[in-house]
Amino acid sequence: MTRHSTVGEVMTRDVVTVRPDTPFKEITSVLSARGISAVPVADARGAPMGLVSEADLLRRQTEQPDEYGGQPAPPGWPHERSKARAENAAGLMTTPVVTARPDWPVTQAARTMDHHRVRRLLVVDETDRIVGIVSRSDLLRVFLRPDEEIREEIRDDVLKGMLRLGGMEVQVQVHDGVVTLRGEVERHSTARIAERLAKGVDGVVTVRPMIDYAVDDVAAQDVRPGSPR
Repeated sequence: MTRHSTVGEVMTRDVVTVRPDTPFKEITSVLSARGISAVPVADARGAPMGLVSEADLLRRQTEQPDEYGGQPAPPGWPHERSKARAENAAGLMTTPVVTARPDWPVTQAARTMDHHRVRRLLVVDETDRIVGIVSRSDLLRVFLRPDEEIREEIRDDVLKGMLRLGGMEVQVQVHDGVVTLRGEVERHSTARIAERLAKGVDGVVTVRPMIDYAVDDVAAQDVRPGSPR
């Protein structure tokens, strides 16, 4: 059976956090010193309360007139105006924070990011304490898998292990993450399953199915009593 990479395997574990009362300037120093673009805000037991990003800090600049006499940006929503005047993490942070669990497959984390339109997820354990942070770039690491490693997993785990196909029925080629399946199997449904399972292997960009079949059992299943023929 294929196994997806988990959030725990790709996340950053050395996570620096700040407290709600951490001053604006100290947060700026943390981001600069660590080379990061956001920092979690945690309570006394390490549970997430929010996230302060560079964008949150830059709102302060929108309140300042520039050196050429330009006026501050027009006021936005009330919470944006309050962030522009905030002095500590409690006033700057974005809430609610979106979290993930270490045992999530990276596909689930990617869907969560896309759904909430966020760039990163805080990773928490069963007690809701922060144990890591995962970003979009972390999730993209699966696409750095070598082609040969992907090919071996599809051949050994998918075709031989799950579908019980010998090495002669279907051949696997992988180039830059693009998988081509060539060969012939008994049933159309088997060809479809092979394609679907191959798409689920970590690092696969797309699958090009070129598998012939002797029996079209898929079409037979689509014809039901009372349906047009």
